[in-house]
This record gives sequence, C-alpha cells and structure tokens, in this order.
Amino acid sequence: MCGTRSRLPRRNTRWAGRSPRPRSVPRSGSCSITDVGPNDFLVWDDCFSFPELLVRVTRAHAVTVSYTDLKGKQRTMEAEGPMAELLQHEIDHLDGILALDRPSGVDPFAFRVEWEKLHPPEERYGPPKPREV
Repeated sequence: MCGTRSRLPRRNTRWAGRSPRPRSVPRSGSCSITDVGPNDFLVWDDCFSFPELLVRVTRAHAVTVSYTDLKGKQRTMEAEGPMAELLQHEIDHLDGILALDRPSGVDPFAFRVEWEKLHPPEERYGPPKPREV
C-alpha cells in the first residue's frame, strides 16, 4: 500500500506457543494511546532489541489504550506505572520507534551490568511527577 501507513505485526516463532508478555497486553496491531494522565516518570527502559543496554526515557505514568481484540471487538485498557510503560514501549515498536530514539536527561545510556551493580531493581522506575510543558 503505497502512500498509507500500515502496521503489520510479525509472528514471533521463537517463543513456540509461550506468550513472552502478560496475557493482559493487547495482541493486536491496532493499538493506540487515547489518553495519558497528568504525570510522567523516568524509566530505565530495556528491550530485547538491545538486551545489554538500558536507556533512560520519560513516559506517561498512566495511559488509556484503545485496541481491537482478536475477535474484532473494540476495547480499552487503563494502566499505570510499569504496565503503562510497557504498553507505551510496545506501541512505540509498532510505530517503528525504539527507546534509543527517546533518551531523556544527561547520560541517558547505561550498560545493564554496570547499572545493576550500582542500583537495586526498584530504581528502574522513578516517582511520578507533573508533566513539564
């Protein structure tokens, strides 16, 4: 389809029937973020595309996602915190965007092994703060 934007999710056969993500995450290529809460938070994001690297990104702390389920029914889902971050991360992938495209702040890149030596896992997610305009 020349001139139109189309999402064609590819089937990941590597997982052989096992779901690599929680069952509550929409599995459709027709996902979109329809609303975001008033707060953002900093996240040290990781990705299967670059497993040894963490990227500090700013994400909405709460989102509403609209999607079409496998039976063709329109649905919405609200999420906050880590699940909101995961949904934003995966929808970015559908739009061809990686965390590498969204670095935030000074020194936004870290090797996972070095970061994990200095920080406990709970520091991956910063506290929610009002969005800067």
